[in-house]
Amino acid sequence: MAVMHRYHVFDTAHGVAAIGWRGGAVTAFRLPDDSAAAPERALLRRLPGAEPGDPPAPVGEAIAMVRRYFAGERVDFAAVAIDLGAQSPFFAQVYAVVRALPWGERTTYGAVAKELGAGPEFARDVGQAMAANPVPLIVPCHRVLAAGGKVGGFSAPGGSVAKARMLALEGIVTEPPVAAQASFGF
Repeated sequence: MAVMHRYHVFDTAHGVAAIGWRGGAVTAFRLPDDSAAAPERALLRRLPGAEPGDPPAPVGEAIAMVRRYFAGERVDFAAVAIDLGAQSPFFAQVYAVVRALPWGERTTYGAVAKELGAGPEFARDVGQAMAANPVPLIVPCHRVLAAGGKVGGFSAPGGSVAKARMLALEGIVTEPPVAAQASFGF
C-alpha cells in the first residue's frame, strides 16, 4: 500500500504557509500568503488527493524552522528531509547546488549553470528549475538572482517583491524590483 501524502496549513510572521509530506520527507511547500486558501489550493495542485494531517516530528521541526525564518531568525534547512519526486537529472543537479547556498548568500542563474559545467545558455534552464521548485525556501530558490544581481522573477505569492523581502530577511539588499507597469511620474 502506498504511503499517502498529507499536508498542514500554518501561520508564520509573514502570512499563512502550507507544507506537504509523505512519510517523514517534505514533498511540497508553499510560501506564506495573506489567507490559508491560496497556499492550500497551490499545494493541492502539486499533491492532488493529499489529506490534511498532523505533521510527524521531522515535518513539525521543518514547520518550526519556517516560522523562525519568517520571524527573522537565521535558519539552515539542509537537514530537512525532502522528496522531490521524479525530476530531470539537470533539475535534480540544480536543486542540489541551490540547496547548498547558505543563509545570506546568493548566486545567479548563470553561475549555477557554470557550476554544473553547462554554458551560459543554460541559465534559462536553471530559471525554469527554480520556477518549478516544489519546496521553495527549503531549496532556497530566492537566493538565485538574474544577471547583474537583479532580483529576477519569482513564482511565489508576491512575485519578485516577495523574493526581495526574503533576501532582506537574510541581510541581502537588492535593487527594488522594476514596476510591471510604467508610470509617467506625476
